[in-house]
Amino acid sequence: MNRVLQPFAYTRASVAWPFVVAVLSIVVVSLWLVDTIPVDDASGIRRALRGGALCALATALGAMPVWVVKRLPQQLADGLLGFGAGVMLAATAFSLVLPGLDAATRAGYSAWGAAGLISAGVMLGALALLALDRSTVEDPRDANRHLVPSRVMLFVLAIVLHNVPEGMAVGVAAGGGLSGAEGLAMGISLQDVPEGLVVALILAGAGMARSKAVFIGALSGVAEPVAAVLSAWAVAFSALLLPWGLAFAAGAMLIAVGHSVIPESNRHGHGATASLGLAIGFCLMMALDTALG
Repeated sequence: MNRVLQPFAYTRASVAWPFVVAVLSIVVVSLWLVDTIPVDDASGIRRALRGGALCALATALGAMPVWVVKRLPQQLADGLLGFGAGVMLAATAFSLVLPGLDAATRAGYSAWGAAGLISAGVMLGALALLALDRSTVEDPRDANRHLVPSRVMLFVLAIVLHNVPEGMAVGVAAGGGLSGAEGLAMGISLQDVPEGLVVALILAGAGMARSKAVFIGALSGVAEPVAAVLSAWAVAFSALLLPWGLAFAAGAMLIAVGHSVIPESNRHGHGATASLGLAIGFCLMMALDTALG
């Protein structure tokens, strides 16, 4: 290497190491939580923490290949996004809406009353995410593919906001003691792998250092255990909140899929691949919900 460039290379490497250590710390802590908290733990909050940690671990593992992969074929990336959308749609239906209807019925609501309650909760969750999403952007790049700092921050905020409904779903299911809580956490963690990969690839493609892009991709998943624990605590505080919590999380996830994930997966002309991925993700999540429920 040219001697003039050696100090610069050393500086770049030294700057990268803190991000590498931070990503590895997220992986190690998440692994420790998943390994030490039993699946059948009596505490809903601890189960929610375990499920959220599993999702954070999956997000970090998904982002890590960007350390060595410069670019993912666009068709494959769109298929992975479609897969994630399918998992989230199935989770919305089978792990949130149906258990929410059952919880409302057990709370004394009639069939029409339960449907009305869940519909109201879904709309509240949808409106809440839409309100938060108004100030965010989908891509932090300008026409010249250079970083625009303010847009990058909004992009990162958008990803964090879209991870919150997933954490809420895990937390409400665990806090409410639902039989399908473990399957829901596993399904969401599956779709978090391509999500973490795509986020890190977008940031790296916009010109951000790959180590920093991986760190931000992994860090976005930390929102899930936080949201999971808070949601589980709220449900444990009052059993009456369970159907509302399930419906609210369902509405937020529904908007995240329909407003962001599906349009993004179809934006580059690979709609058929994205749709096939959606069908595969939907079926896989349905199978997980049935087998582990």
